[in-house]
Amino acid sequence: MDTSKLKPNDPRVKYETKQIRGKTYSYILGEPQGPKVETVVLVHGWPDMAFGWRHQIPYLMSLGFQVVAPNMLGYAGTDAPRDLSQFTLKSVSADIAELARSFVGQDGQIVLGGHDWGGAVVWRTAYYHPELIKAVFSVCTPLHPLSAEYKPLEDIVAAGHMLNFKYQLQLKGPDVEARIQGKDMLRRFFRAMFGGRGPNGEAGFSTSEGVHFDVLDKIGAPPLLDEQELEYYVEQYALQEAPELRGPLNWYRTRELNAKDEMDRAKNGPPLRFEMPALFVAASKDNALPPAMSKGMDAFYKDLTRAEVDATHWALTQAGDEVNRVIGEWLNKALNGANKAAL
Repeated sequence: MDTSKLKPNDPRVKYETKQIRGKTYSYILGEPQGPKVETVVLVHGWPDMAFGWRHQIPYLMSLGFQVVAPNMLGYAGTDAPRDLSQFTLKSVSADIAELARSFVGQDGQIVLGGHDWGGAVVWRTAYYHPELIKAVFSVCTPLHPLSAEYKPLEDIVAAGHMLNFKYQLQLKGPDVEARIQGKDMLRRFFRAMFGGRGPNGEAGFSTSEGVHFDVLDKIGAPPLLDEQELEYYVEQYALQEAPELRGPLNWYRTRELNAKDEMDRAKNGPPLRFEMPALFVAASKDNALPPAMSKGMDAFYKDLTRAEVDATHWALTQAGDEVNRVIGEWLNKALNGANKAAL
C-alpha cells in the first residue's frame, strides 16, 4: 500500500468520534489492507494533534496494524472540559484504556505509542492498565518516576533545576491562552512552533522563555509543515471555542493534580515496573526533552530497547522514515515476528 505521509483529510483513513467516559473523542482510524496483526494506539502531544503521526500511520497500516490515533483531550474536535482533573495522566490513561477496549474488547491488548505529552500518557497507561498493553513505546519522552511529593515548577526552576522546562511556566499561565486566539494568531503560532524563523533568524519559541510574542508577526513558513498542513492545523484548532488553546494548555496546569494522584502509590505501591516490551526513542537535538533526561529509566523495565534519531523535538516528522524503521524493527522483535512478512 501507499506508505507516504497522510495528507489533510486523506481518504486512506477514516475520521470518527466516540463517547469515552462521558466525553467526545475524535480520532483517525487506519485499517490494514490485509489481515490485522494488532491494534496500535498513537497518542500525540503539544501543540500537535492526531495528524502529527502522519508519517507513522500509513507505515504501520502497511505492516498489518489497525491504527487508532485520537485527538487528545482539549484538541481538534475532542471535548475540552473545564475541569482540570479530567486532564491528569491518571484520568487520560483511563480514557485511552476505554477507547482501546472499544476496538479490542475487554480482554484484548494493544500496542501503545506516544510523543511529547503523549509519551507521558503511554508510560502511565502502561502502569495503570498493564493488562491492556502488549508493548509500549515513546518518542522523545522518557519515563518520569512517580511523584512522592509536590514541588511547584516555579521553585524547581528558581533553584536552577529543570531549566529546559522553564517555558512551561509561561504555558500554564494566562498569556498564551489569551493572546493566541483566532485563525491569524493560530497561523503565526504554528509557524513559530514548527520551526519558522524571522528575517534575521529569530525564533518564535524557546524552552527558556516560551512563545516570543514580539516576533510572531515576522515568522516565515515553517520547515516542518507545508502550506496545506499549516492551514489544516489552523482549521482543526479553530474547531474549539475561543480561547482555542485553553484545552491544550490545560495539560501544563495539572502538575499538582498529577502529584496528588501518585503520592500514595509512590509510597505504598504498586511499584513503577513494566513487564511488557518497551521502546524509548530519543531525539538528539531535542531541547525540551534532551536524551540525558532518560538516565536511569532502564531500571524500571524488564525489556527496554533504546534508540536515538538525529532530530529536534519534532522527530515524528523531521526523521519520520528513521523513526518508522526503529519502531518497525522493534515491533517485529516485540511481537515475535508477527509483522515480519510486511517489513
